[in-house]
Amino acid sequence: MLLDTASLYFRAYFGVPESVKSPDGIPVNAVRGLLDFIARLVQDHHPDDLVACMDFDWRPQWRVDLIPSYKAHRVAEEAPAGSAEPDEEEIPDTLSPQVPVIEEVLDALGIARIGAAGYEADDIIGTLTARATGPVDIVTGDRDLFQLVDDDRGIRILYPLKGVGTLQITDGTLLREKYGVDGSGYADLALLRGDPSDGLPGVPGIGEKTAAKLLDAYGDLAGIMAAADDPASKLTPAQRKRLTEARPYVDVAPKVVRVATDVPVPDADHALPAGPADPERLEALADRWGLGGSLQRLLATLPR
Repeated sequence: MLLDTASLYFRAYFGVPESVKSPDGIPVNAVRGLLDFIARLVQDHHPDDLVACMDFDWRPQWRVDLIPSYKAHRVAEEAPAGSAEPDEEEIPDTLSPQVPVIEEVLDALGIARIGAAGYEADDIIGTLTARATGPVDIVTGDRDLFQLVDDDRGIRILYPLKGVGTLQITDGTLLREKYGVDGSGYADLALLRGDPSDGLPGVPGIGEKTAAKLLDAYGDLAGIMAAADDPASKLTPAQRKRLTEARPYVDVAPKVVRVATDVPVPDADHALPAGPADPERLEALADRWGLGGSLQRLLATLPR
């Protein structure tokens, strides 16, 4: 089980009241909400391995170099030119201080927490999924990762609809019913359709339904662009014009939209821990931040 950690703690932050606070009055709604999420996931799905995948760079420069608008609207403060540090993401004031607490608690629990410089959590998930020798459940509220669905390999997306108690089990059948593509076609669909939340413009005039029809007719993005170059193809004049004019975007967008599968991730023990890696540290964190029942519920789900 691979967790898109930032996606889940954002959902926890907005789903759990900010009145949930530490003993000294600091909001810990994202911390406790994430612990409750993980407890429910472990209880319901019994993963052998559990990895919290992290955004070490939420807006990698190599993606921005290809599409400058990539996540540009979410930048709170740009990093200095030439800096190795990523741009600062716009995050609610009361969420930012909770992220280091989440990281400390995961480490004390012994839940593997993996990221890599210059890559998003999506890329860590893509790489670990590519290396997996058995089934994989990916827990994320980000539809971009639907591209990893693979029924033959048992790779599914558990997409929270309401908390993590109600999950959309996203497999190839659901993708074909809902979007008209399978996992391997979803990235091309997203590329053509665009995604305002990520600053991806898409091909103007090509919405989700049209993109699905084009992929059904021509197989993949390369097939669609070949049809745009072929005067004998059955594309409408308007579609041919839109695709041809969007070629500069289409040429670079695949590298931006598709998750990386070759990230140099550090070695780590992915096994779901049988108990806390650092019980004393975990107890201190629980007392300091008032983690109470949320932490106890998670500890109760761990194998013993």
